[in-house]
This record gives sequence, C-alpha cells and structure tokens, in this order.
Amino acid sequence: MDHKKNFYRWYNYIGLDNILRKELNSIKDDDMEIRERFMKELEFGTGGMRGRMGAGTNMLNIYTVRKATMGIANYINTNCNQTGEMLKSTVIGYDTRHNSRLFAEEAARVLANEGIKAYLFRYEVATPLLSFAVRQLKAEAGIMITASHNPSIYNGYKVYWADGGQITDTMAHHLSREMSFVSDELSINPMSKEKALKQGLIEEFYEDIIEKYMMNFKSIVMNKNVLINSTLKVVYTPLHGTGGSIIPRALKACGFQNLLLVPQQKDANPDCPTVEAPNPEEKGVFSLACELGKKTGAHILMATDLDTDRLGTMVLSDEGEYKLITGNQMGALMLYYLLSQLAERGGIPEDGKVIKTVVTSELGAAIAHDYGVETLNTLTGFKYIGELIEKFHKEGQGTFLFGYEESYGYLIGDFVRDKDAVQAVCFVTEMASYYREKHLSLLDVLDQIFNRYGHYREDLINVSLNTKEASLKDRIMSKYREGHALQYGSKKVLRVANYLSGEITDVINGTVSSTFLPCSNALKLYLEGDNWFCLRPSGTEPKLKIYFGVKEQTPQKAAELMKHLKEEVLKDLE
Repeated sequence: MDHKKNFYRWYNYIGLDNILRKELNSIKDDDMEIRERFMKELEFGTGGMRGRMGAGTNMLNIYTVRKATMGIANYINTNCNQTGEMLKSTVIGYDTRHNSRLFAEEAARVLANEGIKAYLFRYEVATPLLSFAVRQLKAEAGIMITASHNPSIYNGYKVYWADGGQITDTMAHHLSREMSFVSDELSINPMSKEKALKQGLIEEFYEDIIEKYMMNFKSIVMNKNVLINSTLKVVYTPLHGTGGSIIPRALKACGFQNLLLVPQQKDANPDCPTVEAPNPEEKGVFSLACELGKKTGAHILMATDLDTDRLGTMVLSDEGEYKLITGNQMGALMLYYLLSQLAERGGIPEDGKVIKTVVTSELGAAIAHDYGVETLNTLTGFKYIGELIEKFHKEGQGTFLFGYEESYGYLIGDFVRDKDAVQAVCFVTEMASYYREKHLSLLDVLDQIFNRYGHYREDLINVSLNTKEASLKDRIMSKYREGHALQYGSKKVLRVANYLSGEITDVINGTVSSTFLPCSNALKLYLEGDNWFCLRPSGTEPKLKIYFGVKEQTPQKAAELMKHLKEEVLKDLE
C-alpha cells in the first residue's frame, strides 16, 4: 500500500471530518507518522479490531468503523434469512472510552442504511450485557466498542454472533473477506440518525435488558442468605469504567449491602486519570482501593476493567496487607466453592463440564476431577469457551458449570457467552462471605486447596525479540516443532501438543492423537508431574509469550521448580 498516495486520498477528501483533517495537517511533513498511519489497514482479527484512535487507515476512526460495519452488513444481508416481518438486526454497545458512543452511532447508521435494524444501548454498558442482549433480542450479530483494559488512547471494535459469543476463526475470515471488498471507506454514506430513528431502523434501549439480565442472577447465587447477612466489607473500583453503575446494582439485587466504591474512580472518565491503564490484572491499579480498604477495614478489594468483563481481587492477609490473587487462583477458588456447594445439595449434573484454556492452570482440572466433573480445554480466548457452550445447547449433551481463563476472565451462568465480571463480583462476594462465616479468608481457603490438591504455580514471560526480522517468531516455533529437549531440569517431556497441526504426540511411545481444536500457532509441552509450558507468538508484535505451570508438594519446592524450568526453557531459546 502506497502510504503517501493513501494519505493524500484522505487529505484531499472534501468531506473529511474536521478533527481528523486537523490531525492530517499536523503530520503532513512527517513521513514516518504518515507511514505508520497509512501503510496498511487496521487489521481485523479473530475477535474484531483494536488500535489507537486518530486519522488513518491503520487507526480507529469513523471511517474504519464504517468500513468494518459495511462488511458485516454485507455478510448479514447475503447469508442471514429474514424471519417473517422481523428485520435483520444487530445489537450495539459501547464503554466509557473516548469516541465509544460516536463509533457506536456510526455503526448503527451504516447498518440502518443497509436495512438492518440496530438496537443501540442508550448508555455505556458492560460487555457481558451486550452478549446477553444479542441472545435476548434474537439479533444476527452484536458490536461492542471497547478496548477492554488497554490505555485510554486505544479503542476497539469487537464482533459477536447470534449465540452471544465473540466470533471465532471461520466467521472472522468471512467478515474480513467482506470488508476487503469495501474499496473506499470514505465513500460510505450512512443514514442520518434522525431518519433511522423515525423509520425504526435504530432503536435505543437500556432498562428492560438490564432488568432481564438481573433476573438471571438467581441461577448463580448459591446462598442468598449468606449475602443478605454478610459482615464482609468490600471495596470496589470500576477504574472509571462501566462497572460503576451495574456492579453496585447487581450486588444490591443479590442482597449484599456492605459495598464501598473508590470515590476517585467510581465515575466514568475516558482519560482514566488515576491509572496508566485500567487493567485489573496489575497490582498498581489497586493503590487507591488499598488506601480506602485500610481506612475502612475492608476484607476484600475488587476492580474491573472499562468494559467490566475482567475481575481482579486483593484479599486482606493475616499480616494486615492486601495480597493480589491471580486469575488462575481465583478460578480455582470459584470452581471449588461452586462444586462443593453443588455436591452438598447433591446437584452436580452427571454430564457437568468445566471449560478452561490450554494456558490456564491444571489446578481447576484437578478440582473438577475430584468431584467427578470433566474439564475441557480450548485455545486461548474466551470466544472458544462460548463456542463450546453453544455446542452443548445445540447437541443437548453437556451441562456447562464454569468457564475461566488465566487472564482474569470468569463465567458462571451461561445466559452470557463471554467472560462476565458482573457475575464474578457477585459470586466472589458470596464465596468470601460464606467462608467468613467459618472464620476463613479466601487466602486461607486457597491454602486448603493447595494442601489438598498440590501446590500449583503459574507464570508468564513475554520475550521481546527486538529484531526487525519478522520471521524470527516463526523460526523459533518451527525449531520446537522439529525438535526439542527431552527433559527440562529433572522433568521428562511426556507429550507435545502442536496446535498448528492439531496433533498431540506421546513422546514415550510415539503415538499421535488429535487435539480436537482449531489450528493455532501454539505449542504445549507436558512434563512429568503435571508440569508444562506453552509457547505462543504474538500475532502483531515481535514478542513470544511463554506460559509456565508447575506442581509440587510445598510452595517452596514449587517456587524452586518454576525458577529452574523458566531458566531451562529460556536457555533453550538461545
């Protein structure tokens, strides 16, 4: 793509948005910046697209949003049949970021112009509500404007399909192909919002769907009296995002009262002025919550990202300090509580299923096995968990119980088909309240789990390759596929899962079986004693992600094994 030609195509377009024109004027003599913005188009990946906001084909703006939406509209009109008098439809939600409402309205106007009804949330909304609404309104698709936990200069465009889950690989390929047929994003002429509203092609909504969503919470509350009578003190921060309105309401609906919001972070603010990035996986975002917690004697701190699909939690330790619980650990705690409660009532379904990703801790699988429940693994990304849930429903086999991933995403009730931090906050609050009645903190329960199932530890290393050679990531992956060490430290390699070929090779006897998963550029080596590591290159950066999991009899031995395993693997990369 000729970046100069592309730049002047925009620069000379008479109808260009005034704010974007000012941006172009400011960079017209900066070839490096022009190249960055116009050398290529913003990539549409397996879940949608994400990028910096601004002028350019490689940036997120009203024109790139229009192009993506036109591709979706063309696919819907070509492939989806209209039911009776009902118009084909798409649900559109947006978070609290800069331009989120603007981009949502642009998408709605494009769809309206193509005869597709857009159900547009009246106010900013949590991503799980978008997933829920798609299914409730029987829409063909959903669009969520969000960049999740990324810094405030970013925004994103996530696409959902009729089952309420994020689109997976095949659908992403189809939509990407349709978008490639849209040759000129500047020539797309959306219907005016006023005309679309008048013709019923845009319908704004909010309260009814919130009420229906809340009604489903009775299916995930195990002990409502525990919540009503709870003495647990919770500090919560939405980190300037959508959770500020929905989380307190959800907890109140479940019967819980002892909630304190961090005042500096409770209101929506697209600049996220109190944090570098609104990422609840990072301990630093809890600094204000820790201050409030210590002042008020809170037992637990919780934080969600801007679109309220990830939950981070800190728990007060015996030493009087707040300790961050990892995504793997919280998933294990939630699963243990869920299954133990169901077991007490004799209510674990015979075909109950737990779903996790291949880079998520094996502790959850050990817990599920103890309760006679099967664990299924998916590729990285919650969209694959949602896809399996839909398969259960279509085939009438398998009862979904719990799904989670190491990156702080959890799902209890399948009335949503994506990770749901609203559900998670309510469930964790109930769980912590229940154990508090027994004079146990979540840290105490986690120790009990480790003592019962083994001391599992996980870690992630991002290896920056610092090279202009784009093929280096592929060469490293090829090296591992063609040959690798047969032992790392004291642990022999037992099996190798090659997710690109879809094969699992038993190193001991040489047999090969299927992963039964879609193709993905990732490789997982299973070692003796429930130890493993997984290599997965970034699709957009010169970076290699290496996930590690170990299990030992004591925390000290687990820490030592983790240290040695990481050293051995990194040495193997040299």
